[in-house]
Amino acid sequence: MAIKLYNSLTRSKEPFEPLQAGRVGIYVCGPTVYGHAHLGHAKSYVSFDILVRYLRYLGYSVTYVQNITDVGHLTDDADEGEDKIAAAARKEKKHPMALAEYYTRSYFEDMDALNCVRPDISPRATGHITEQVELVETLIEKGYAYVVNGSVYFDVSKFEDYGKLSGRNVEDMQAGARVQINAEKKHPADFALWKKAQPEHIMQWPSPWGRGFPGWHLECSAMSMKYLGQTFDIHGGGMENKFPHHECEIAQSEAATGVQFARTWTHNNMVTVNGQKMGKSLNNFITLKQVFNGVHERLTRAYDPLAVRFLILNSHYKSPLDFSNAALFAAQTGYAKLRETVLRLRIAWNSAPQGEVDKEITEQLKQLREKFEAAMNDDLNTPVAVSVIFELVRLSNKLVEAGTANKGTLGAVDALFRELGGGKDGRNEDGCLGIVKAAYPEIHVGDVLLPQTVDIVINLRKEAKARGDFRTADDIRNRLETIGIAMEDLPDGTTRWRLK
Repeated sequence: MAIKLYNSLTRSKEPFEPLQAGRVGIYVCGPTVYGHAHLGHAKSYVSFDILVRYLRYLGYSVTYVQNITDVGHLTDDADEGEDKIAAAARKEKKHPMALAEYYTRSYFEDMDALNCVRPDISPRATGHITEQVELVETLIEKGYAYVVNGSVYFDVSKFEDYGKLSGRNVEDMQAGARVQINAEKKHPADFALWKKAQPEHIMQWPSPWGRGFPGWHLECSAMSMKYLGQTFDIHGGGMENKFPHHECEIAQSEAATGVQFARTWTHNNMVTVNGQKMGKSLNNFITLKQVFNGVHERLTRAYDPLAVRFLILNSHYKSPLDFSNAALFAAQTGYAKLRETVLRLRIAWNSAPQGEVDKEITEQLKQLREKFEAAMNDDLNTPVAVSVIFELVRLSNKLVEAGTANKGTLGAVDALFRELGGGKDGRNEDGCLGIVKAAYPEIHVGDVLLPQTVDIVINLRKEAKARGDFRTADDIRNRLETIGIAMEDLPDGTTRWRLK
């Protein structure tokens, strides 16, 4: 069964067929690096990380390009205002390039923590000025652009398909909202390809039209086509960028080349706070570093980065995700249950007898894989895929508690956890969901695994209960509770524990 993806361009779910058999080119609009990444960025880049991982799981050779915007993104997200990098650099009293490098490093730190696979290519806008100038020259030569006072604008009236992605009609567009009044433009919807720089503007380059800097939309067209060709398979980005950013990318790219730009457009929905988009411009954002360290007034604790990833996977990429501390807490609990199960399974494997995989278990694992793939093939339905992982959790716990499974059977279960839930080394693109690690070094105590230590304490508690010392048994339970370890006494006399 082929994977189906929702194509924003055709407004329908379609079987995905790459231009070249077995190969996929993906371009995703990356961050504008003038501050630390926040939960909205996590929603977007985890969503596209899942797409890349799953295509590789299906056997495709994927070239993943995700840019870094370090110039040209103005404060009104269109053609007016100050460059966001320059504005932030002035406030922080840093050179714009120093600021961009600092926040680029911070961004990759956060994405690594979320277990996102690094893009194959991470081009910077400032490193592709030549390609952008050449693209503008082509558009002028073909009659799609005009020069005014050292700036160059794209003439939307010359491109008949302008609006085909967003569904907007050029004739109905009026100045306002996201299209500012500008006397240099022939039409309010015309957009800047190149902006004249004032003498005090630090980030400027020579061009045939004078010193200036590229327009935000132009950058993505130049970089995507340089690395993926004039026509490529998938273009991704946030739903809020469908207009004007992606609409303008299509117009300038197809006007310049005369061929289709991206064949499939994939848009993720946003993170909201009380129904309002989370974003830096609205000052309602929570950075990922604040979430990981628990240092924000809306948070009651620090959260594991993979719990944040777990939260994102429990919503479809096209659905909004409303932020709350309660939602993060629930995700932390769910992730801890998964982590505990995998740890117990691997410890049980260490002491299990040799043997071949049980045939009945083999069939169950096959069915779980098929259910997982059916969910992911249906436009990356990660909430259903996560539910399949928890069917595997229940199977694993049943086998471990029975205590009769051999190494072959337990190893087969663990292998499916690694393949569907994570990756061979914890950050490997072969794993699909990226929430199961190969090892959990953060819960070692010295050279001793925490589960082994807790099992010793549980046995001491059982001995206390056996001799009637219930005060000591209760004290052990309460002390474990205070350090985040919850215990549950089962009817058969065994005790189960989990990280809170």
